[in-house]
Amino acid sequence: MSYRIGSGVDFHQMIEGRELWIGGVNIPHHKGALGHSDADVLLHAICDAMLGALSLGDIGTHFPDTDNAYKNIDSKILLKKTADIISEQGYYIVNIDTTLCLESPKIKPYTDKMRETIAEVLDISTSDVSIKATTTEKMGFVGREEGLMAYATVLLKKIEGD
Repeated sequence: MSYRIGSGVDFHQMIEGRELWIGGVNIPHHKGALGHSDADVLLHAICDAMLGALSLGDIGTHFPDTDNAYKNIDSKILLKKTADIISEQGYYIVNIDTTLCLESPKIKPYTDKMRETIAEVLDISTSDVSIKATTTEKMGFVGREEGLMAYATVLLKKIEGD
């Protein structure tokens, strides 16, 4: 098969006293995401989508939260390691489409920097990275600002000659 598509989703609880990292960018906010790593919900969803496209499990399979090597790790490192896994399988990223679900903060001022950061880590064009955001109209845990979530879809293509 020359093309493979994968989808990923991630959720993190929001708490006081943690930094908020989304898309590899530190966003000023009174709450941050709780997790073993830096809890970057967007990068985690992208990793899961990349791994899922090739039936390679999920982020927890490759970078378990029981391993202290990943305690407070920068998720950009996990994203790069995931890209290396994909490359070792003979595939490259065609494009990434993502959606963030959160009430606040508003992320529009940060999406260009997120796209640039993700593109730089993955060595792809910013035009191949889409980041959208929506609220849940104050419904559910996202609407109550107890957590946030992200969805990602990734298209991979087999490297010619493999």
